[in-house]
Amino acid sequence: MTPDPLLLRALIDASPLIDGLPGGVPGEWIAAAEATVGPLPASYRWWLSTYRAGRVGVGVLADVAPPPHHDDTAEDITAGWRRADQDRLWFCAESDGGGDRYGFALDRPRGAEYQIVRRDPWTGEEEPFANTFAGFLTVSAARESGFRDGPVPDLARLWRSVPGVRLDNGTTVYGPHLLTARNTAHRVRDRAPHWTLVGDDGAGHGYLTRHHGRDRTSVYRADLGALDGDVAATGERVTGDLVAWLSGLSELSDPA
Repeated sequence: MTPDPLLLRALIDASPLIDGLPGGVPGEWIAAAEATVGPLPASYRWWLSTYRAGRVGVGVLADVAPPPHHDDTAEDITAGWRRADQDRLWFCAESDGGGDRYGFALDRPRGAEYQIVRRDPWTGEEEPFANTFAGFLTVSAARESGFRDGPVPDLARLWRSVPGVRLDNGTTVYGPHLLTARNTAHRVRDRAPHWTLVGDDGAGHGYLTRHHGRDRTSVYRADLGALDGDVAATGERVTGDLVAWLSGLSELSDPA
């Protein structure tokens, strides 16, 4: 699925962890940088054209300088140290060079994106962190909000790629910036304490999944006005794989 710019902007605006500088860079600056480092991920290109630079927590995100000076500063995505490791392009690191480092795994393309890896500063070991740059922002915001990677397994899978989903049929599946507010607004903790509201259909029905027990992947559609603790009995089971279900609906919404 392609990250939704509106949801991505809402996530950035809502998260105290993410600080983007207003104003982006022209497309020709990005193209000049890509002439040096190769194609940049689509959602990172969106970030550069919208915010240019910024921070995620203590990590500084790489900038793009105007050509022909685009590789003269350590902050630039084309700086030599960011490209020093084969098949890695390090786009986020602490300003003093310590702490975790995050990079695009150029040997692990995912469509118009690259998998994101985190490198431990002490051991040098790497671990997968997200599937897209948008997912990097989403997972970072989720962890800051206390969700770890996600409150249920399928949201964790989804958030590694996108900050939620909006479909033409009115369906919305929430990112970490919406989840708490929507669950609070519908009093899910009081009315259905073993369930998490992960989205809604825009017409008064919610999509819920259990956050404890064996079955944490089945998603049920239930009337939010008559919500109770027995969602599995009163609701309609719509899928056992939220991500695959959304992918199918996305294709129907946008045949291209």
